[in-house]
Amino acid sequence: MTLTHDDVQEILKLLDASDFDEAEIETPRFKLTLRRQGGSWTRETETKRGDTAQSSAPVARKRSEETLEPGMAAIAAPLIGTFYRAPKPGADPFVVVGSTVDENTVIGIIETMKLMNSVPAGVRGTIAEITAENAEFVEHGRMLMKVRLP
Repeated sequence: MTLTHDDVQEILKLLDASDFDEAEIETPRFKLTLRRQGGSWTRETETKRGDTAQSSAPVARKRSEETLEPGMAAIAAPLIGTFYRAPKPGADPFVVVGSTVDENTVIGIIETMKLMNSVPAGVRGTIAEITAENAEFVEHGRMLMKVRLP
């Protein structure tokens, strides 16, 4: 059995919505243990080719936790999924560097389990940097863009 990208997304969504603090997945090739610590998950992976265990590390670096310069704000992913900068392939992106946004401006879409979810800026200002690539898988809280505040 092979886990698909959609399978992993569904597992992570179920874990985030659950009261579980630990989950374990074991296959003939590896053993994966996920533990909730605070608001994030950490992982321990053990390969079955030997006892080489990787050290615990965050499942995904939350780029919204990066230090921002004064006068800047982050637009973070409100959920896990695939981030798209445009409404459809080949279309112009919702925003580009230099675009003025307000709290309700749609800056992208996150696809989760075949559902398209609009991502509002949530802040008023000017797009200073786009930190997420089009069609990139993003975790909840991952910084998508930096906004220069007025």
